Amino acid sequence: MNPEAAAAAGVEPASSSFDKPSGLSRRGAMFSAASAGLLSVLPMGARSASAAPAPKPAPTVQKPARLGPASGHAVGNPRGAEVAVKSRRAQQGRFGLMFPSLQPFAPPEALLGVLAQRMIDPRQPLADVSASEDGFDNAGMPAGYTYLGQFVDHDITLDITPLSLQKADPLALKNFNTPFFDLASVYGRGPAEDPHLYDPKNPSLLLVATTPEGIPDLPRTPAGTAIIGDPRNDENLIVSQMHVAFLRLHNHFVGLGHSFTEARRLVRWHYQWVIVNDFLPRMVGSALVEAMLLPQADGTRKVDGRFYKPGNRLKPMIPLEFSVCAYRFGHSMIRAEYEMHDNTTFPLFGPTGQDLRGSRPLPYDTRADWNYFFDIPGFEPPMGRNTARLIDTQLSFPLANLPPTVVSHIDGAIYALAHRNLLRGVALGLPAGQDVAKALGVPPIPNARLGLYEPEWGNKAPLWFYILKEAELQGGRTLGPVGGRIVAEVILGLLSLDPESYLNARTPWTPADPAFGMGELLKMSGAIFTKEEDLPEDEIEGA
Repeated sequence: MNPEAAAAAGVEPASSSFDKPSGLSRRGAMFSAASAGLLSVLPMGARSASAAPAPKPAPTVQKPARLGPASGHAVGNPRGAEVAVKSRRAQQGRFGLMFPSLQPFAPPEALLGVLAQRMIDPRQPLADVSASEDGFDNAGMPAGYTYLGQFVDHDITLDITPLSLQKADPLALKNFNTPFFDLASVYGRGPAEDPHLYDPKNPSLLLVATTPEGIPDLPRTPAGTAIIGDPRNDENLIVSQMHVAFLRLHNHFVGLGHSFTEARRLVRWHYQWVIVNDFLPRMVGSALVEAMLLPQADGTRKVDGRFYKPGNRLKPMIPLEFSVCAYRFGHSMIRAEYEMHDNTTFPLFGPTGQDLRGSRPLPYDTRADWNYFFDIPGFEPPMGRNTARLIDTQLSFPLANLPPTVVSHIDGAIYALAHRNLLRGVALGLPAGQDVAKALGVPPIPNARLGLYEPEWGNKAPLWFYILKEAELQGGRTLGPVGGRIVAEVILGLLSLDPESYLNARTPWTPADPAFGMGELLKMSGAIFTKEEDLPEDEIEGA
């Protein structure tokens, strides 16, 4: 998924080039003109006069809530996430705390349930994305970046530690993968150790299958299971098609005459460039990114990381403040529906087989015209382009009732994503938002301005909610100072620690076009089509 926080000190004003959409959809143009400058003064749950009222608070929970068995993006506790509550707060393994000296914040469970109810946007999925006029759309943020964020999350949290070692080390204090942006979800461990991901006739090529209609898809078993390095990338049909684009980009470079090793390096570096120069500036503001990348005499850039201090630089921990709170800002960006191509809209979750849930061969009608998700060079944006939702404290309605394919529907289990996130922050020992703000040197926002008036909060707020509300109060287009700093510190910090990242290249590297972004990456991969006649007739790369 994905993301959930705020841009840090020095965040760029709304006039930033990253905040100027190259083309607005119909609803985007209306929203941009009608709501500029208003968002920071509206209370939680209110965006416009036409916005639906917030649902009534849930009754007090009488028995301990259960997260219930879950799988997939952002719904389970990854191995090692409980390190701060089951070991020492300063202990680092696969995960750790960025601020171990801060005390955990544990408000009453019933209070979290009431807050979670207030975080639900009751609008039902639309039949036409262009009909969205509820004021929650971020006109300058094409919706594809929500799912690029999910793809990035999967890349750095992939755990392929053998089950026997996982059982021997449940807190992941010794056995964990290197959380670098190395596309292990795409390449696995390489052709020698994961040959099933590669073409047996030419192991330099990654397998790409096609549907009966000739649409590129993930390679699959006869039962429909994706044959990829990380099954989470088949959770929904947007991320699965993004994964296909990376497979095809690798094969593109091999087709140009590059060796497997060189093609993999080029794919990784273009991907890392997109993260630093396209994805991250959109999420935290380009001013913060620029301020943290310090030019060096040799032409390289050093990362100014002040708070992310992993003890093991070869296998750095991922802070829980990032993985459990700040990076979950993306949950608020998820739409209830997406237009996959012209005049064809699907709900995120809906009737089985009629929505965007994955783990199945790609249905023809759900093929992605990426021009509906990103700015594609050389293409005019469609009138109905999907935009991400604003980063705020309102989550789209489908996330209030996660389907059984995401969370097992057992007695007492919690199906609302906001409720699960709030409970998880307490269960894993996360500090309060105001305490983290002080540690970062940012003036904390009082609960009254956050909209938390109940005395039981003790004048403090859950970190995840705090980060979302901080972004909302500044307009919701990027993260605010607390969330943004955490996200930027970890992403840039991981890249700086990776000896094979483009930031550490002996000779400074840039793409042929320094303006290279996700749209250019998709175009280079051959994944762009806009008309029926543009679809490939017969494309099987290494299948």
